[in-house]
Amino acid sequence: MGNHELDLVQRPELTDAQWERLCSFGTPEEVAVGDYVFRSGDRDYDLILVDTGEVEVVRDSLWWIEEAVLVRMGPRSFVGELGLLNGQGAFLSARVTEAGRMLRVTRAELRKLMAEDDELCDIILHSLWARRESLRKGPAALTLKFVGTTSSRDFLSLRRFAERLDLVHAAVELPPGDLGSLTGHDITVDDLPVAFIQGEPILRATPGMVAERLGLSYQANGDEVVDLVVVGGGPAGLAAAIYGASEGLSTVLLDAVAPGGQAAATSRIENFLGFPFGVSGGDLIGQASLQALKFGVRVYAPCEAVKLEPVDDLLDVTLTDGRIIRTRTAIVTSGAAYRTLDLDRWSDFERAGIYYAATQLELRQVMDSPVVVVGGANSAGQASLYLAANGCPVRLVVRGSDLGTRMSSYLVDRLLEDPRVEVHTGSRVTGLDGGHSLERVSIDSVGTVDARGLFCFIGAEPATSWLDGLDRDADGFLRTGTDIAAQSLAQWQMLGREPLPFETSVPRIFAAGDVRRGSMKRVAAAVGEGSSAVASVHRALAG
Repeated sequence: MGNHELDLVQRPELTDAQWERLCSFGTPEEVAVGDYVFRSGDRDYDLILVDTGEVEVVRDSLWWIEEAVLVRMGPRSFVGELGLLNGQGAFLSARVTEAGRMLRVTRAELRKLMAEDDELCDIILHSLWARRESLRKGPAALTLKFVGTTSSRDFLSLRRFAERLDLVHAAVELPPGDLGSLTGHDITVDDLPVAFIQGEPILRATPGMVAERLGLSYQANGDEVVDLVVVGGGPAGLAAAIYGASEGLSTVLLDAVAPGGQAAATSRIENFLGFPFGVSGGDLIGQASLQALKFGVRVYAPCEAVKLEPVDDLLDVTLTDGRIIRTRTAIVTSGAAYRTLDLDRWSDFERAGIYYAATQLELRQVMDSPVVVVGGANSAGQASLYLAANGCPVRLVVRGSDLGTRMSSYLVDRLLEDPRVEVHTGSRVTGLDGGHSLERVSIDSVGTVDARGLFCFIGAEPATSWLDGLDRDADGFLRTGTDIAAQSLAQWQMLGREPLPFETSVPRIFAAGDVRRGSMKRVAAAVGEGSSAVASVHRALAG
């Protein structure tokens, strides 16, 4: 870590009473110089309490760099970071440099501590999070390294996955067709992107492959049955998972990509309660994800559900690899999939210039270059302002004639006043052009203009095609509660009750957020729906 990365937040000074309470959750052992209390690559490791002696935390040597000592931890300190809560395997090693007495706090005991001792919970959580943030900026980042071309959609997917999960990592961007430092290592351009985990390469890497190696994929725990599975990690799903876990339900959260949904792609949310100066979607989701870990939510991503069905008295959630999670209840918060424009070469440029989010990751690809934003709702307006504020000349293309039809008035006013944004109402994008990456966009009311990027915010289709047997409307949105069609209510007569609020046509399966018919399609509303659905879950579990 170094002096600039380690402060009292990361290594707090505990009182005698706090240290005594913390040690009560650990199992003592005597250690000798040279012993490892955990090693990089360990899937299951413990929080280490240093009672006497000293431990040094090291980044192991890799094939291109030597071992690096990051920090030494002496008496009355604890060794560990955020991976203890999210299930990630160890990516650093901890080695004893002075013999002494140490205590091991297992992950199960750590969760018990966090549930029972609010004071210690706050101290430890803050410290683990601060350490993770510092590690992201230091030499530890080389333990997970992505290498790919700047215009590659697959490379961008890896980076977005790592950013949303707050993984310690580094990324090396290569020009198209160039292998850079990989030359001579039996790796070709066709093998990109490459992920190096502890120096070992994964060719043509995907988020799923990386997650599996890091220990972030779902692992069955015998015949375990959980209380609640939440499918979808957007605002509704995170809220549902947090409220469920905080109220004592064993809770699993699944997301096909990474927590955040479309909200994580929003550069700035101005009207979310409690943030008078606005908040980025990434920051909001990051804090919510940390809160979920605090309450013991088991988060798995990328982890896609392909089937949800009642089996006996339980529900089975089937994953893409065939693994099944058994649960008493489920909340579907799978949101919606981005709509696209029906244009030639759209799929070509999805890998090189077309984006469905406007965050710092995408901004790096188009920095100071002209861009086109398509869409007439708040997300398009927020993206336009964000890109313009960071040096990009922006053309906002809106199909409707009135910018204020679907966009909040405060955004309309800012867009019309911003000289860096040119608004084209009553217009459509009609063509795309370029070589390896997007270079030009045709707009029917303007003609062909230079554009390094096209940011598409034209709505989404509900992600419900995987849900057989659940009542949906003509557009695919899930019906819930009193909105369920009469012909789908026959089975409820056997239960002797009507569907609960947010309950779908199948008992004990609920829906919240953008996937639900009649939802408001706003972040604050999704949070409210997710937390409210948990109240119905409790009623269903109570019988």
